[in-house]
Amino acid sequence: MTKVLRMAILLSYCSILCNYKAIEMPSHQTYGGSWKFLTFIDLVIQAVFFGICVLTDLSSLLTRGSGNQEQERQLKKLISLRDWMLAVLAFPVGVFVVAVFWIIYAYDREMIYPKLLDNFIPGWLNHGMHTTVLPFILIEMRTSHHQYPSRSSGLTAICTFSVGYILWVCWVHHVTGMWVYPFLEHIGPGAR
Repeated sequence: MTKVLRMAILLSYCSILCNYKAIEMPSHQTYGGSWKFLTFIDLVIQAVFFGICVLTDLSSLLTRGSGNQEQERQLKKLISLRDWMLAVLAFPVGVFVVAVFWIIYAYDREMIYPKLLDNFIPGWLNHGMHTTVLPFILIEMRTSHHQYPSRSSGLTAICTFSVGYILWVCWVHHVTGMWVYPFLEHIGPGAR
């Protein structure tokens, strides 16, 4: 059952990404394109993560009972990568995107997702990008056992990703003179 769920979730993310990339939005044509938005980066992270999950499932089916130690060693590496990616990127980034988006949206929609975007992004796609991430990742965590990395290596990796993204957002502002997210204009430099 878990294998079927993972495949369905992977196909959902592929569909969401294809539909999102097919939209003719002005922001896709500006510096950084879709890659300046954490939501898009998160969708890619989730798709890659669930792709690794599906690959792990297929590999375990193919190596089961084969007795080939090299294949089993490679499968263990794949499982380790899957577990690391869940703990370091898929879960923390996914939860952050969902929580921050909906909190800011509830406070003042225009600060994170202006009504203008409704002309480009249908409601189902908005929920696909900002809502389904959380239940999908929670389903994965409840239905599969994972070995998590050490706290220090996990924190180092997510902090590196976070600082990298913050620097990228600042760089986009430096190059274009505009903030990726409108709410960044309304807070002071220290809070940014």
